[in-house]
Amino acid sequence: MKDKTVLICSECLSRNYEIKKTTGHTVRQELNKYCPKCKKHTLHKESK
Repeated sequence: MKDKTVLICSECLSRNYEIKKTTGHTVRQELNKYCPKCKKHTLHKESK
């Protein structure tokens, strides 16, 4: 089963992306994604 999780920009703290993640994983995702508010690629971390 997969849950929706939200990714937050590490610079401006805006919630930009939703991803589907398997429920058994406990490691938090960190991805480099484009932030439309910052207008550049930044590190996005999974929210709590």
